[in-house]
Amino acid sequence: MKLFIILGALNGFIAVALGAFGAHGLEGKIPDKYLATWQTAVDYQMFHAAGLLVIGLLAGKISSPLINWSGWLMLIGIILFSGSLFVLSVTQIKVLGAITPIGGVSFLVAWVLMIIAAYKYL
Repeated sequence: MKLFIILGALNGFIAVALGAFGAHGLEGKIPDKYLATWQTAVDYQMFHAAGLLVIGLLAGKISSPLINWSGWLMLIGIILFSGSLFVLSVTQIKVLGAITPIGGVSFLVAWVLMIIAAYKYL
């Protein structure tokens, strides 16, 4: 429970910091297309930081591997989805975009596991 709350808060902090860096530090230094990609990475990191907070709270009520897997997959999704977009934005190495969908699938599975756990145990 505590771990996912900490991970959610940490990722929220990082998302705010990277959002500010993108808005102030990267503007004019990378093409607008890649600034938009950077912003997408920030948005998804923040959404899933909130998801990790919810998982942390649910873990206090639900003792199920479904919740734990949901949390880990959400964290993996942040790393693969947002991380690949951050690196893509600053390097403009397009092949990195191939990693992004794996993170997206991790997000989807994490949300489905949360739905199943809530349905079964709440």
